[in-house]
Amino acid sequence: MKSLLKKTALIIGATLLFAPPAVLSAPTQVKTMAKKDIVHMINIAGQQRMLSQRIAKDYLYIGNKVAVRKATKQLALSIKFFKENQKIIDKSINDPEIKNLLSFVDMSMSELFSIVKKPYSFNDAQLVLDLSETMLEGSQYVVDYLKKKVNIKGSIMVDYSGKQRMLSQRIAKYYIAYQAGIRDKNTVNQMNASVAEFAKHHKVLMENKENTAKINQKLAQVDKLWKVVYKFYLNIEKGGLPFIVYTSTDNITSKMDEITKLYEKLYK
Repeated sequence: MKSLLKKTALIIGATLLFAPPAVLSAPTQVKTMAKKDIVHMINIAGQQRMLSQRIAKDYLYIGNKVAVRKATKQLALSIKFFKENQKIIDKSINDPEIKNLLSFVDMSMSELFSIVKKPYSFNDAQLVLDLSETMLEGSQYVVDYLKKKVNIKGSIMVDYSGKQRMLSQRIAKYYIAYQAGIRDKNTVNQMNASVAEFAKHHKVLMENKENTAKINQKLAQVDKLWKVVYKFYLNIEKGGLPFIVYTSTDNITSKMDEITKLYEKLYK
């Protein structure tokens, strides 16, 4: 993944599932939080990863006149939720390094939001992809920071399941980007890498011996869907299935969000 951050020196039905989690009680310093609260924060920061990809995806879908009504509604909600989650994270972490990183993410966020509210253009689409990568990298850094605060298996499971939400949206982002004419080698490579990473994490989650019956049931639903649709994603250069990609990735994101919340409860 190309890192814009380093260059600058540092649904059908799924749309409403991603309202930001409740604000933590008295979130003064991460190091003084209970482990369950830090795991909860990992879920919030992990959700930001997904939203960064979903915002870019929806912009590209709207601009290319596919699933316009759904994407327009989803885009507005994603912007709202990202802003709200960002406030929760900012209030919950006092580490100077992370504060500085969050300020940078905020600048990228403002620039991205201003672009996606304007009429679509090919040049802006390329910039939106770059900005979504910046926001993704910043959010991932926060997740990694929080995981170090709670060296427990639960934080890994919440991270992995939460990351599946992001990867499914990332897959749709790069699929529509290719159809929109952004057909460089990076677009195809990022798609293939996202599919491979999703499959890898899915295997880890399926094999987790601490899964509850409900978690296994929902993972089995994802597994059934994934085995059918992942081949569509790998045919990015052939194209022709943008609506199926939109709806199937939203379905996976929705199911993985439910699973992430179940893991959060499991490891309280």
